[in-house]
Amino acid sequence: MTNHITIIGGGLAGLTASIACAEAGAPVRLYEAHRTLGGRGRATSKPYVAHDGAHVFYADGPHYRWLAERGFVAGLGWPSPAAFARTRFRVDGRLRRVPPVRMLRAQSHRWLTAPVDVDFRTWASDRWGEATARHMANAISVVTYDADTGRLSAAFVWDLFQRVLGPRRPAVRWVRGGWQTVVDRMAARAAELGVEIETGARVDAPPADGPVIVATDLASAARLLDDTSLTWTSGHAALLDVAVRSHRRDRTLAFDLDEGGFHESYTMQDDSIAPRGESLYQLQMPIRDGEAHARAHERLRAFADRLLPGWTDRVTFQRTAVARGRTGALDLPGRTWRDRPAIERADGIYLIGDMVAAPGMRGEISVNSALMAADLETRARARTVR
Repeated sequence: MTNHITIIGGGLAGLTASIACAEAGAPVRLYEAHRTLGGRGRATSKPYVAHDGAHVFYADGPHYRWLAERGFVAGLGWPSPAAFARTRFRVDGRLRRVPPVRMLRAQSHRWLTAPVDVDFRTWASDRWGEATARHMANAISVVTYDADTGRLSAAFVWDLFQRVLGPRRPAVRWVRGGWQTVVDRMAARAAELGVEIETGARVDAPPADGPVIVATDLASAARLLDDTSLTWTSGHAALLDVAVRSHRRDRTLAFDLDEGGFHESYTMQDDSIAPRGESLYQLQMPIRDGEAHARAHERLRAFADRLLPGWTDRVTFQRTAVARGRTGALDLPGRTWRDRPAIERADGIYLIGDMVAAPGMRGEISVNSALMAADLETRARARTVR
């Protein structure tokens, strides 16, 4: 069988699928509309390396093992204990060193199983009270990018909460250089395997010959496949990347339990992404239903004022953005990842990305769905050959 597998989209999902298919011996052609590969894993050029969203990995799933086995996530950066000592939690307008006691107690209950068909706010309020439920939901907005995380499925939110803030040893990992480094390594591996990569190549319809793996966001996939059913709930947040001349009063990490904001220094684990003597931060603030983007950015800047005193007089780089419909899948009550748009479509078409029927959160879904699609197609090719 000689038909190429066509992959449309050169982000994390498309690169994963191209490598997995090529490793199985299949010929692959990859088309990317942008002039560079990477999708939301792309970053700005040095000296300030800023990404479109968080660029950490969690080392507690099959996606990470697959990446690690191929050396894509080598060269990790580690924050110092002193950096973590400057972590803060905003509670009732005040910055605290630790979260509220009731939230700490709730964090330790990892043995609990939350229901799928009840919203997190209701489930958590019944156990720990409304205030603690709100604090927990806002703490995990760092992952959901959502202003009302409490409305989501209790099972979905509780799993995320335990992975990110539970009592187990944290699985978070930072690759020096961020996702851009990982993307570059993956692109080099794909080329080494003989994948034909064409950038600046927009595809408006799936080719008629051979299998197709669509590795775009859902909105683009819906247009490409002419399928209006390809929708799912996602987050909506204001983003701020900012580099400042470093100061000892700057906070390195902050969870906003009042409004769902988040603040993190990326130079605390990777000093290569900003000039010496400067620190690069990323902040996010979920946008409320009906709220103007400008108002959300005002709240975000006010949050920055608390964490980086006098930052506007020290700023050396800044960039703002809005993330909507591109922050990974969110499951409402009664829904799980199995209910999201299916990976295997009709007539040899597969759909992958961060909002399809595969487990994980955000970019993990992209990797896992890509591996599932590659396995399905290479198995189908093997049966055809026999």
